[in-house]
Amino acid sequence: MSARPAAWVLFLAALFGCLQLANVTGRDTPDSRNYLSYALSLGGADKREATGRTIEYLCASRGEKASRRHSVDVRRFRAPDPGPGVRAECRRHYQRSLGQRLDAGQTSGWTAPFMSERFMRIFEVRPGYPLLLMPFVALLGATWGLWAAGVCVAAAGGVLVFLLLRTVGVPVVPALTGQALYYVLPTGATAMRPMTEGTMTALTLAALLGCALVLRGQRAGGLVAVSLALLFAVKHSQALFLAVGLAGACCLIGVRRRRTGRPVGDAVKTLLKVTLAAAVGTVLLSRLLGYPSESDSLQDLLTDHYRLPDRERPWGEFLQLEVNFWLEWLRRQLLEPLLLVGVGAGAFGALRRFPAFGVLLLGAAGTGLLSAAAHPDIVIGRLTVMLWLVPVVGLPLLYASAVPTSTPGPRSPDGLPVGSPSGV
Repeated sequence: MSARPAAWVLFLAALFGCLQLANVTGRDTPDSRNYLSYALSLGGADKREATGRTIEYLCASRGEKASRRHSVDVRRFRAPDPGPGVRAECRRHYQRSLGQRLDAGQTSGWTAPFMSERFMRIFEVRPGYPLLLMPFVALLGATWGLWAAGVCVAAAGGVLVFLLLRTVGVPVVPALTGQALYYVLPTGATAMRPMTEGTMTALTLAALLGCALVLRGQRAGGLVAVSLALLFAVKHSQALFLAVGLAGACCLIGVRRRRTGRPVGDAVKTLLKVTLAAAVGTVLLSRLLGYPSESDSLQDLLTDHYRLPDRERPWGEFLQLEVNFWLEWLRRQLLEPLLLVGVGAGAFGALRRFPAFGVLLLGAAGTGLLSAAAHPDIVIGRLTVMLWLVPVVGLPLLYASAVPTSTPGPRSPDGLPVGSPSGV
């Protein structure tokens, strides 16, 4: 490779960003409005200004999507563009409904009152992503600010994949392949959406990078702890899932080593202490701060975001929905088995080359299953996005393990190269 690896990393990130210019508008989701209004409020806008600007962004996005659908509708594309009408009707609807809530006194918190205060409380306890959005929105406005934030978050995730793969000793070309996979697989598209998943994925990769550094004998437990702390600010349930997933992976590694007569190793013990402390701290801090509990989340799921009365026997209904969800999810995956094949091949590659790191990777990626299990809504595919980290990281490891390399240097007890990480 003639150019320095850093140049190729920046080139892939810049190329990905340029491709996203095709979709600057029309990216809103039901949750985007909550995070945008939160960011605007943090930036100094009063409640009515933040609400009005959020409505403009939301309705402009819906109008744009209506225009796009109309332009390729084989029966209606000759008719006038419905986009302006959709935008105007959306604006009238939300200005009326939110105006009534504001006039009625629903002005507490940082988010615009798109829903009941009980539902908005779920977003009030997630300041991390709005804080990230705040400077982008302040400098570039809502549309370009959300787009630029998405590009930065997604690009950072790809760069972290490259650094992670280089840290575990993967050559430059497979590491760049991992970065490219992050951009072209659903991880990249999900990271570009104005929601928390992209930031959560990047922080998960940062935690895995810390794990890899610890396994190669470096003092990087702090990186794992900081990543989990930042993840708590973004979405505390995901911080708990990741801490539990990594702690469980450490336990599996330790049990396996003891059964084979090998020492557990200081690195695994360090990671277990950090992740267990993070899991316990997440539970205690969320209780101390009065964050919505699992019971609140359950009622939110079963009552269509509290639009219906609370369920008297929620756990029975939840278990029935859980079974139905996983049967349907598996059916859909078998119909289009790219994810299953990718996870299988990636897991094989990671476990074959570096078993300890492979188990940690699976523990982190398994949070996608935990997220879906906690909120079994079949229409929300983004909840399982963490599973895609297995092919993103594991396939380059599989490729690297099949290619002969030069004489290896010193290795840690976990099979990873010791010393400073491979340079970019």
